[in-house]
Amino acid sequence: MVSSIDSSVGTVRKVVTELPGPKSRALHERRKAVVSAGLTNGFPIYIERADGAILRDVDGNLILDLGSGIAVTSIGHAVPEVVDAVSAQVAAFTHTCFMVTPYESYVEVCEELAALTPGDFAKTSALLNSGSEAVENAVKIARLATGRQAIVVFDHAYHGRTNLTMALTAKNMPYKDRFGPFAPEIYRAPMSYPYRDGLSGAEAAARAIKYIETQVGAHNVAALLIEPIQGEGGFVVPAEGFLPALSEWTTKNGVVFIADEIQSGFCRTGDWFAVNYEGVVPDMVTTAKGLAGGMPLAAVTGRADLMNAVHEGGLGGTYGGNPVAAAAALATIKTMRDRNLVTRAREIGEITLGNLRSLQQDVAIIGDVRGRGAMIAMELVNPGTKEPNAAAAKAIVGYCNQQGVIALACGTYGNVIRLLPPLVITDEQLADGLSVLAAAVRSAG
Repeated sequence: MVSSIDSSVGTVRKVVTELPGPKSRALHERRKAVVSAGLTNGFPIYIERADGAILRDVDGNLILDLGSGIAVTSIGHAVPEVVDAVSAQVAAFTHTCFMVTPYESYVEVCEELAALTPGDFAKTSALLNSGSEAVENAVKIARLATGRQAIVVFDHAYHGRTNLTMALTAKNMPYKDRFGPFAPEIYRAPMSYPYRDGLSGAEAAARAIKYIETQVGAHNVAALLIEPIQGEGGFVVPAEGFLPALSEWTTKNGVVFIADEIQSGFCRTGDWFAVNYEGVVPDMVTTAKGLAGGMPLAAVTGRADLMNAVHEGGLGGTYGGNPVAAAAALATIKTMRDRNLVTRAREIGEITLGNLRSLQQDVAIIGDVRGRGAMIAMELVNPGTKEPNAAAAKAIVGYCNQQGVIALACGTYGNVIRLLPPLVITDEQLADGLSVLAAAVRSAG
């Protein structure tokens, strides 16, 4: 159990103005004049300070954060250990470019990744800036190491917004619409989606493998890329046995198995990585989001023979593994260990799943409740059917926002509410957020 903690911001949700308040509205008008309209804001309140699971906006409202900046601030906001580490690094030096003059913290982050990611084989890493970059580099490495071109991804997948990762991503609007042409040699296989397909893991894997073998050819496939729990696609948890069967197939056919753990990694699901639940050992793992406590850092970590197949100079980037971000990552990982956030994520999951499943008995628009650890979702449908109910999801997010709670929607059909609270959220804060969410669901239902 986690109890209330001292905070310079406060620990209790408190709405003192309408939302957005007058100062946020004024800032939003300024924003419209200078920020591209292609960037949207789910909740246009402007934040000036944050601590733990609470955000304070410019109007003095205290907002409960159930989104963690989309699974980034898993250790909470303004964590003293990260603040101290970043401050010390900024005072020492902010940048040299690792490819020009290296530094120890980059090596230390790679040592941590080698120790934490699944597998007892030798591993090496490349540090980058964003999840999209990590995925792109994983694909580059797999193609070079295997001498093959085809990349297999899955229905409902989200892997980024760059040109290659848009091709890997499934959903058209808003991520891909009219941005093509996209990178070639990308093939999309059917995902295991228990709520909608009713298949066992073995059945779903057999279906996907049949597609790959008949429409792509195993000998053409460089890599199979999959999120162990899909993120933007709706927090889809594949049926038990699906991932192990795919992993076995890739090993048998010389295909690189890449686990995209960008959203599900670093304690989020109640383990360091989501693949650990079924003992799956990927050849490569991509990470970002929760890795560095809010600083921009991503990584590709994989089997040394694959990672080291790349020619000298073939990987890199000016800011990749920036020393300030690396210092933040080391402090973040230490905080996760010291506060036992793996266990805390499981506690959050038990509370949240129990709460939502109880609510599901009373409200007909909740078709499915799923997830692991502090990565939980409910899929909304029209009562008595499995027809997606995106309008309900939009109404629920709006209701929560007006009450000072950040909730996020996702899903291929826009009908999933996802919960990604900071792993340091207190029991009291979690109960408060879930009560607001329940009221929102009942109102929408």
